[in-house]
Amino acid sequence: MKKTKKPETEAYALLITDMLNDFVNKGAALEVPTARTIIHNIKKEINRARKRHIPIIYCCDAHKDNDPEFKSWPRHAVKGTAGADVIEQLKPKKEDYVISKTYYSCFYKTSLDKLLKKLGTTHLILTGVVTNICILYTTAEAYMRGYKVTIPKNCVAALTKNEHQFALQQMQRVFHAEIV
Repeated sequence: MKKTKKPETEAYALLITDMLNDFVNKGAALEVPTARTIIHNIKKEINRARKRHIPIIYCCDAHKDNDPEFKSWPRHAVKGTAGADVIEQLKPKKEDYVISKTYYSCFYKTSLDKLLKKLGTTHLILTGVVTNICILYTTAEAYMRGYKVTIPKNCVAALTKNEHQFALQQMQRVFHAEIV
């Protein structure tokens, strides 16, 4: 008699990426103006995750003073500065996780994958900024590591509408992300 395989259950984690003062606040170092329009929607995702006991993970730029990224982008989110803090409206709670990053992907040279494995995560819900940079590259690495990805399109923002749309299409077509 052939054994039937037990159906796998999905274990979710919600990622909040770079919703930091230096990206969201008006006049900030690397302001993404549309980031302010997604705060309310991300709050809803956070509340939904809390009700369902889904882990919430904040992935936050935390650059050194002389970070090589500052050759491409204005100086931003320097570790220990107010610009590197999560915006007041979305502050992490004690039970949430905070992962510091210095590159576009939330996985690259961070402890994210180790944490997700420890939590038994199979499915990521990605929110935050910037759609065509950190969200796109995190989606790429998540896909290559075997995670399923969902992106609520009203919870991500980019510097331009074209870059936002391009990234959503890429993530859906190339990395099979579910765009909702």
